[in-house]
Amino acid sequence: MFGLALAALVPILAATILQAAYAAQQAPGMPDVTGTVAEMLSVACRQDTARFPDYLTQTNAAFFRQLPSEQQVALLRRIVQLQDAGRPLLSTDSSHRPSIRCETPSLTLQIKIGAPRIEQNLAFVPVELAPERKAEFGMVLSTGGWKFISLGLLMIDLPQLSAEWAAQDLTAREDSAMAALRKVSQAIDTYHKAFEKLPESLAQLGPPPKEGISEDAAGLIDADLAAGRAPGYSLRYRIVPAGDEGKESRFELGATPNQYLTTGRRSFFLDSSGKMRGADKQGAPATAADPVVEESSSAH
Repeated sequence: MFGLALAALVPILAATILQAAYAAQQAPGMPDVTGTVAEMLSVACRQDTARFPDYLTQTNAAFFRQLPSEQQVALLRRIVQLQDAGRPLLSTDSSHRPSIRCETPSLTLQIKIGAPRIEQNLAFVPVELAPERKAEFGMVLSTGGWKFISLGLLMIDLPQLSAEWAAQDLTAREDSAMAALRKVSQAIDTYHKAFEKLPESLAQLGPPPKEGISEDAAGLIDADLAAGRAPGYSLRYRIVPAGDEGKESRFELGATPNQYLTTGRRSFFLDSSGKMRGADKQGAPATAADPVVEESSSAH
């Protein structure tokens, strides 16, 4: 009986010891760093770009406010690793540490905050976004309270990171544009086999009405692709008439960035041969004369 009672007390004693160790690290009157991290994660969950600078150093806060809104949101998405804005619900776990439940339209993420390691005016707070996704948030204590300075080994230097992330986003949109051309090309091939002709426009490949699939609405691509839209890119399609008797007509597809160097750098070209071509055309369309480009695995 005594053994059972002792076993029941072990988790409580462990939690008490951990809390005491944490309290001993903090100087009298020092703000609660885990509470600040919980507030910051709640703000990131909501994608509240107006409040997020409150948790940044003065230089980073000033730079953050100057970023385009889509880049501000992109940073908050990276922090909580969620695409959509959510509703944060703050609670405490059995060890009396903060825990945030971020509910988005597509999924719910439980974020757990561990015991911090405090070294003078620096704190390193372990955060578990999922069992397989853990990170350490670095915080620095200033006159305005705890400020976010690092994520794992990555220092939060927004002027430098903004340029790096913009380059990564641009590359991702280029990969997406090539994947879109591949998808449309496959839809054209399917349409050709089904109706023994090439579609007159991309719209004929789009979603069908309630009446069902037809050669005017084959249901092979989504509405955006059918309208010639891919993320950051505009698509074009044309039929190349057969030059000689007995030869079939061919098609050509192209993708050009909506805003050169902002939504994309390279333009792309894909035709019936199946070879993806592209180059930095300074926003002009790519052609069959451009070099063959290497595609990511997701583009095939």
